[in-house]
Amino acid sequence: MSVTFTEFEKLSLKVGKIVSAEKIPGLTKIMKVEVDIGEKRAQAIAGGAQYYSPQDLLGRLVIVITNMEPRTIAGIRSEVMLLAADFNGKPIWLTIECEVPLGTIVR
Repeated sequence: MSVTFTEFEKLSLKVGKIVSAEKIPGLTKIMKVEVDIGEKRAQAIAGGAQYYSPQDLLGRLVIVITNMEPRTIAGIRSEVMLLAADFNGKPIWLTIECEVPLGTIVR
């Protein structure tokens, strides 16, 4: 399936920083994170809790989609989506090495 450039432009990709992460009681594959995207902080559900501890994610500069339709997962409202490569079911979070202002647009 092809995506037109116009369709791709609809995605709002930005740099965010994970400022909090916590396990969700009773769940082993997802955790709740809060991402600072510059103009605001947004909540998200992140997979891979069986591979990562909350401390592993804190402070990471990640790439997020900021204009996804919010979803409620495990009773938690997920407002943004963290992007990851899927390596045999393990998410490898898309991160950046250089410090850039939070909310910087990714193209």
